[in-house]
Amino acid sequence: MPKPQTLTRQHAIGGAVGVLLLVFALVYRFFPAALKVEPAILRTSPAAVSSAAMATPAAPRKLTPAESELNAGPPISLAPSAVIAARAREDSFGGRAAKGKVAQWLTEAGKAARAGNLLGPAKDSALSLVLQAVKAAPDDPHVKTAVSLLHARLVANAQQSLATGDADAASANLDALKQLPGPQDDLAALAARIAAAGKVQPLLEQASELVQKGKLEGPGDDTALAVYRKVLTLDPENVVARQGLQRVQQAALDRALSAAAQNEDAKAAAALADAAAILPSSPALTDTRARIAAMRSGRADNLMAQAESALDAGNLDLAQRLANQAGSLGASTDAFLARIQNAREYSSYHPGQVFADHFLDIVGQAPAMVVIPRGSFLMGAPGPSRAASAEQPQHEVTFAKGFALARAEVTVAEFRAFVRSSGYVPDSDRLGGASVYDEANGRMQMRNGVDWQDDYAGQRAKDNDPVVNVSWNDAHAYVAWLSKHTGKDYRLPTEAEYEYAERAGTTTPYWWGSGTPTRTVENLTGSGDRSPAHRSWANAFKNYSDGYWGPAPVMSFLPNPFGLYDIDGNVSEWVADCWHENYIRAPTDGSAWINPGCDERVIRGGSWGSAPDQDVSWFRMGANADARSGRVGFRVARDL
Repeated sequence: MPKPQTLTRQHAIGGAVGVLLLVFALVYRFFPAALKVEPAILRTSPAAVSSAAMATPAAPRKLTPAESELNAGPPISLAPSAVIAARAREDSFGGRAAKGKVAQWLTEAGKAARAGNLLGPAKDSALSLVLQAVKAAPDDPHVKTAVSLLHARLVANAQQSLATGDADAASANLDALKQLPGPQDDLAALAARIAAAGKVQPLLEQASELVQKGKLEGPGDDTALAVYRKVLTLDPENVVARQGLQRVQQAALDRALSAAAQNEDAKAAAALADAAAILPSSPALTDTRARIAAMRSGRADNLMAQAESALDAGNLDLAQRLANQAGSLGASTDAFLARIQNAREYSSYHPGQVFADHFLDIVGQAPAMVVIPRGSFLMGAPGPSRAASAEQPQHEVTFAKGFALARAEVTVAEFRAFVRSSGYVPDSDRLGGASVYDEANGRMQMRNGVDWQDDYAGQRAKDNDPVVNVSWNDAHAYVAWLSKHTGKDYRLPTEAEYEYAERAGTTTPYWWGSGTPTRTVENLTGSGDRSPAHRSWANAFKNYSDGYWGPAPVMSFLPNPFGLYDIDGNVSEWVADCWHENYIRAPTDGSAWINPGCDERVIRGGSWGSAPDQDVSWFRMGANADARSGRVGFRVARDL
């Protein structure tokens, strides 16, 4: 042991040297010009510094601001204490802080550790030196720190040796660990891994051969996947086996991507399931799922774009098929499928909507139409009645899809445009005359020289009056002309459509209720109405008056709940059906009941001259297809 005087002298010399070094560093930091040396030179290697000191100094070059900033370096005082402590641990096993012989042993142990000489019989190994320090000073905190550091290094070395398949080196590290004092809780697991290493290595070699043969996964034990799982059962921390599982999983993920690229969704899902069974939470699995989801989303978007085009083109079956495919890929299709259903039922219109088709080849447009909702109703008169035998038996009629009905009767102006454009000769001109109201006797009588341009009394009608004195033949010719110039399917309404639209969801005799209206609703026969000669109706709605004797301009009164004007008043209207004495064997789908070559057609709805019992929603009558009357006009229907 050195004498106390020697130690005191050494401490004094060391302190003086430390002060000188500190002064030198401060002068260099804050007054580098005093040393006449460029700071950048001092930051080079020691050999370069020595060479520079011996060489003839060159004229100093003034640094640019950028160079000064790069070469300045942080102040010594800014070095974090944690960094300094970490570097100290790297430099030694605590030898600088210890004292006496213990300090020497720990310093030498640190050097041995840095040189890789951790264990062995040699006295200069880190293990031997630390054990000597433990024997000499077991309670010294610096010695305990050295033991902890050496323990960590030996455990890391053992694990690395196992990862590379060197079980002997791992055993040597374990033996060294057993010699160190302190907790050894982690040694049991390490010993188990080392014990299993003898079984693991042949399995890893077997798995490698299976990988080369392409037998990665599948049923049975003769696959790389099965062997890697055996390895991990023996050695759960085996790095090679875990990497092997990643390799096998990647093969399954590649299969999934390939299947997804070929739109084979079932195969892609099966491959993803296989991959998930190998490593359920691997980043590669998450990434592949996201990529396949993006591919499916792109396909779904493309299918929906095609479906939109098909819907626009009117190909509803194709649009639905494409939308269903997109839905199977996760696309949200509820709104689009609802549009397809709407297109099937209403041709993309909606119930109650009013529209008008423009002519394609001439100036003008068709009458304004109202979309009638699909639905069911009981057609005909309720209960047994001999007086209503023509309106029975009552039967249910269902409309599977909507249709459009003109919201008003065809006007004189609209019919005139047809006659002028087509050159058609109406029956009132071809056959001569029509049945009009005779003020002298209060009856409807045939009169020559009256035609469709005249009103109910044979006087010239206004443009917005409903056209009367037209036959079923005239009405049929008009709807054919509309179809030709609009490209749409215009026709006369069926008898079932007319009653369904007239009722507008009601079950009462009239759409406004069961008796005399409490407000002005339609152009009806009211007890308060008077003819120009002050005639009154013998059979009329009591205490009702609408101010007209004869037809009123269309849309002068209220619409019914479906938005239809003059549907139960003003003028009665031709429909498409042939006349039948009753409803036995009548269609139940709302179609027209037509017998080829029939001459008698159906008239529906009340008129300005109808008795109240002729205004009920189920009332009907028949007339020859060429009949003309000042009480009968028509409105048009259109398929959607």
